[in-house]
Amino acid sequence: MVLDLQDLITTFLPTLLEIGKGLFVVVILLILISIFIDALKKNLLSKAKTKKQTSNIKLMSQLFRYSLYLLVILFVTLSFSGAWSEFGVFLGLLSAAIGFALQKPMTGIAAWIMVVTKRPFDIGDRIIVGDVKGDVVDINLTHVHVMEIGGLIGDEENSGRVVMVPNWLLFEKNIINYTSNNDFVLHSVIVNVTYESNLDKAMEIADLSARKFLAGLISTSPGSPHIRVDFQASGIDVQVKYFCPSRQLHEYSSKITKEIFDRVRASDDVEIAYPHTEVVFRKKKE
Repeated sequence: MVLDLQDLITTFLPTLLEIGKGLFVVVILLILISIFIDALKKNLLSKAKTKKQTSNIKLMSQLFRYSLYLLVILFVTLSFSGAWSEFGVFLGLLSAAIGFALQKPMTGIAAWIMVVTKRPFDIGDRIIVGDVKGDVVDINLTHVHVMEIGGLIGDEENSGRVVMVPNWLLFEKNIINYTSNNDFVLHSVIVNVTYESNLDKAMEIADLSARKFLAGLISTSPGSPHIRVDFQASGIDVQVKYFCPSRQLHEYSSKITKEIFDRVRASDDVEIAYPHTEVVFRKKKE
């Protein structure tokens, strides 16, 4: 029994030592790579001036990190095992097994590569994927981390919750990017005025109210505020449409709404329509 144990130790000890040396080398190299990439990323981020540059640095540092990790592990493993001649067969069998067993995770990695190369959105963009709407805060191999917008309150402000969207979902759902071209999106405020109101005055009130708060943005936005009107059952909708920063939709709509209300209250010939019943008594003819 003792001899068998000694033979077992003698047989496997060199292999275990080789594995141990390989693991030690891998760990040391991965730590050094991680320190180097983190330092490089920190240095580059300090020089980034735009959201696009920041996103590029973060995504490319991830790609660089994962690629080096994979190369180090493969190189050290094959160097210590001496199995370079069998690498092709091993890689083919491994790819087939992983592809069959991990279809969605592998699809997720493919989606991550698509995001890195095609750039349908960047870190900092406001997007909608399926039922999830929010600002992208991180993109990794398996998930897109989104700071949720609305959530329980159904608004255009951060809910404080981070939603992890699986990458494979990007191939199955439509992706809407609020801020692909710029940070502005079209929004509107509607006020319903009575048919007895001075419509031209109501349109002027809506236009001036919007321009009061958007004056500093009009020169850089895709367009100026404009007015549209529509007939409704009990009044006329006066709608002011305007471009504003995507992360301040509710802030601007709230300010413009209050300004319109105050101006209408101060006007003698414009009234806000609301559901009510009016009883008119007429004298019956004899």
